[in-house]
Amino acid sequence: MIIAKAAVLAALRERGQYGRAEFVDRELPDRIDLDRHGGLLAMLRLDPATLTEDPSA
Repeated sequence: MIIAKAAVLAALRERGQYGRAEFVDRELPDRIDLDRHGGLLAMLRLDPATLTEDPSA
């Protein structure tokens, strides 16, 4: 499953986690592959099911 980085950034910023959003913005690609980066999303306590899928995937 592919998640748009913009959705992750929006979720983090909505929670006021601007530092984490900056980290994700620097470190992850625009299209986040859950097979490769799912652990990071879990560490950030983000549920992939609540994030918008990347329509270009």
